Amino acid sequence: MVLEQLRIASRRSQLAMVQTNWVKEELEKAHPDLAISIEAMATQGDKILDVALAKIGDKGLFTKELEAQMLVGRAEIAVHSLKDLPTNLPSGLILGCITERENPADALVVNTKNINYKLETLPEGSVVGTSSLRRLAQLRYHYPHLIFKDVRGNVITRLEKLDNGEYDCLILAAAGLNRLGYGNRIHQIIPSPISLHAVGQGALGIECVSNRPEVIEAIKCLEHEPTKYRCLAERAFLRELEGGCQVPIGVNSEIDGDKLTLTGMVASLDGEQLIRDKDTGSTSDCESIGVSLAKKLKSQGAGEILEAIFKEARN
Repeated sequence: MVLEQLRIASRRSQLAMVQTNWVKEELEKAHPDLAISIEAMATQGDKILDVALAKIGDKGLFTKELEAQMLVGRAEIAVHSLKDLPTNLPSGLILGCITERENPADALVVNTKNINYKLETLPEGSVVGTSSLRRLAQLRYHYPHLIFKDVRGNVITRLEKLDNGEYDCLILAAAGLNRLGYGNRIHQIIPSPISLHAVGQGALGIECVSNRPEVIEAIKCLEHEPTKYRCLAERAFLRELEGGCQVPIGVNSEIDGDKLTLTGMVASLDGEQLIRDKDTGSTSDCESIGVSLAKKLKSQGAGEILEAIFKEARN
């Protein structure tokens, strides 16, 4: 069947639209005769801005509405920040491809008062803004003398709060800052020994209907194989640990030839417990590396840490 139109479901946020428009433009270059449109909407995660993400659920906050559009036939694909996409997808939908990754690291952004400080030299009591339990747990582990405060809203809103003095610094994804043109605000790239990044961070995941081979074929031009191998290993690690996006689980992945090395971390919310290890294997068996590493961390007590977090969330 010849594909004549392609409707892309997207969040309305500025970053989401930048990412989706990039996908649209790349697909138009590859398929000049294809009619491509964007169906933008707000998701639950976009609407609830006065409550910490960890308190309103952790799976599908930024994806369910987009998936519904595909399942009812109003869109063929959806563009996600891959870190927001749950590892288990609804029946009828698949992860069609993964784009080349931006820098997946976390970044420190400071206000003018703190321009002379790095993360490791911030004065005791400095207020650090982050909405990520993963970042919070790791930074509490390394820098217990800092004060951590939740921050919500899009990137621009968060930067305004920082510049207004509500925070001394923020921890944000380097990829998002770069894509929005705010790379000049990155004061420090946080090294992986301090903060392992989120699963899939920096990559875009294109979700699509599973019963339309012509749709799957059309988007394959955006696939970046090294990123795919890395992210599939990371997602397998997360899936095996049964962790959502609001659990303190971090990763780092590297490829050398046909070898993939995956580093993983699980931490308690208070930052007092942190388990970290790594595993290596062939890129052709990338998901097995993720599963193997998750089991290795479970044997070291990661399961008990996560169960305590899930128990607290249920209460």
